[in-house]
Amino acid sequence: MKIREARQLVQVKAPVLSRRRRVLANAFNVEEYRKSARRVLPAGIFDYLDGGSEDEVTLRRNRAVFDSWALMPSWGPVTGPDTSTTLLGKQSALPLTLTPTGATRLFHPEGELAVAAAASRARIPYGLAGLSTVAMETIAASHPALDRWFNIGLTSDAQALKDKLARCEAAGFTTLIVGVDTRALGARERDLHNGFTAPPALTLSTIADIARRPSWWINFLKSDGISFPNLDPRSAAATSVVTPSMWQHILGHSDATSGWTELEALRQAWHGKIVLKGCVNPADVAKAARIGLDAVQLSNHGGRQLDHMLSPMDVLQESRQRVGNSIEIYVDSGIRRGSDILKALALGADACSIGRAYLYGLVAAGSPGVGRIIEIFSDELRRTMTLVGVSSISELKARGGEILRDIRHSGEILATTASGNKH
Repeated sequence: MKIREARQLVQVKAPVLSRRRRVLANAFNVEEYRKSARRVLPAGIFDYLDGGSEDEVTLRRNRAVFDSWALMPSWGPVTGPDTSTTLLGKQSALPLTLTPTGATRLFHPEGELAVAAAASRARIPYGLAGLSTVAMETIAASHPALDRWFNIGLTSDAQALKDKLARCEAAGFTTLIVGVDTRALGARERDLHNGFTAPPALTLSTIADIARRPSWWINFLKSDGISFPNLDPRSAAATSVVTPSMWQHILGHSDATSGWTELEALRQAWHGKIVLKGCVNPADVAKAARIGLDAVQLSNHGGRQLDHMLSPMDVLQESRQRVGNSIEIYVDSGIRRGSDILKALALGADACSIGRAYLYGLVAAGSPGVGRIIEIFSDELRRTMTLVGVSSISELKARGGEILRDIRHSGEILATTASGNKH
């Protein structure tokens, strides 16, 4: 081959100077976005995002449990496939929601606005945290087409509850997510070792961190201070310094004695949809269905609260068997691949929800990064559906027992139950 001919085969690409563009072009899965986020964030902020409680057994188990289920494809025609579904009576492009995450502007100056924009573009629901750093009214005004859900805590203060519900309704939030797994703060020992604060206190290590990660520091210092505009403005917790003690203060002023009575009162007071988030006990799922809640989000808070806790995947089948088709079931904690979504739906879930995964995208590339994370899940889910041989979400649910094998009990194939997957 002549040199001239060889040169025609060589493609020389101009270097991409923008870090965001490099990440968007070269990160192909959630783990690669996680690694990018680690390079951007100060160590203490990354550990706050990435870590779990105590020995992080729950955190690790959340991922390991998905490896216990192997896929068993079947041969046949596949059309599409179509990943659209209905969640709480509304169309969603994917069986996926973005779960509430507090203090999102710690990770990117655009915070919840960037996440809401990506969810709106992708046509999936977004749950805004009660401890969000952007007001619910701002989210509503910026993204009127977004399917807006709001995370609310239980309280025995009837007037405070009435005021919060009126505010949610006025801002067009149609679904409440009631978190019930934060009666106390989990022992997140990474944060304690790091002396976690946001903004980080200036020490020799944080000064060195500034030199290694200047972009986060510059963006943080240029942006407004952290505040929590969806809290009661009279609350002393509406502070600009985020620390473990601040979370303890907020939780210490929540009503840890509240229970099913308060949930039933909320059901009577709120005419929209209600999702109970944070239980992994099938008996609680059944009780939620009996009192008229619309969905349950099986969750162990991503391993951030109670260590050595069951994974939602451990109790998903039993939970579905308890309630039949009377209530929707969502799964979070450890969702990192489109195949994870497929496995959860095959076992009886209606959708999955992600938190850390979209925050990795936010840190790495802002709103386009969140959008890319959603796109990755969509692409992976479609590809996995095609390869296992299903064309739609309804077919996936109906044939779930044919698709999975529990390799912890080799030789046993899931039996499809009438109450399990045909819903």
